[in-house]
Order: sequence, then structure tokens, then C-alpha cells
Amino acid sequence: MSGLTHLDELGQARMVEVGEKGITRREAVARGEVSMRAETLEMILAGKVSKGEVFGVARVAGIMAAKKTPDLIPLCHPLALTGVDVVFRPDREGNRVEIEAKTRATGQTGVEMEALTAVSAAALAIYDMCKAVDREMTIGAVRLIHKSGGKSGVFQRAGEEAWTQV
Repeated sequence: MSGLTHLDELGQARMVEVGEKGITRREAVARGEVSMRAETLEMILAGKVSKGEVFGVARVAGIMAAKKTPDLIPLCHPLALTGVDVVFRPDREGNRVEIEAKTRATGQTGVEMEALTAVSAAALAIYDMCKAVDREMTIGAVRLIHKSGGKSGVFQRAGEEAWTQV
């Protein structure tokens, strides 16, 4: 009908059957950012945010969210993740924190949604921890950087390399 795998021949939502797919090593890397005032970024870097250590909490939020992706995103398969890394890069020049998440599993379907969910939750945690001092923060540019494994092979976003080893 539409060529979308999550729709049946009648256009109704369905969970894709992956039982016949081969088991392969799957990896995905996603990235996003939280833009903020320069003063907010300096507070984070100096450990002066009253709610606690921002990057530590945001890292745990990202990892937990990756593990809960099928509970948050309709039609996602539950996966046995073998690894999740969440890394932060403060950018003083751009007044932002860049976030990268890498997810890994050995299975029959990819881990892109888990990486994207990890980045999104980590960004939300940063916002939550800093909102008392900067309600104008913005979350954006959440995107897939890299994916490998499975029949479709490797995807690499042009002009962007993963920070973590893939």
C-alpha cells in the first residue's frame, strides 16, 4: 500500500514481524543538543546547579530511556541491549551541550530508536535540572549519525562522525 513497514495492507498500524530476519550485531549513534545561556553552561561546568551533577543525571536518564524505548515509542520491539553510552560535549562558543548516544545489541532489528530516545531523554534531563535558572533553553537537532548491522547495512550521515568508536 504505502511502502511503510508499520502499516498493513489496509493502512492500519502493526508491529513488523522480524522473526525471519537474521541475527546480526547492531549499532546506532544519535546526537542532539541543548542550547542555553552562557551563564547556564558555566553553572553546569562548575557543578553549581542546585539539583546536582547535571551530566551524571542526564547520562543515567539517557541509558534508562534507551532500555525503555518500546514502552515509550509505539510498535518498537523490546530489545536486549548489550550496551548504551551517553557522552556530552560542552560548546562554550555555541552556548550549548551536545549529546551523543551509542546503542548496541545482537538481534533481528536495529537500535536506532534506542539511540534517539537516549539522546532525547538526556536532553530533557538537562532541561529539567537547569530550568530554574534558564527557561529559554531549547532542545534540538536530534538525529541519527550512524547505524550498522542488518540487511540495510551501514548508514553514515554525511559530514558527521561519531565521537565514540563505532
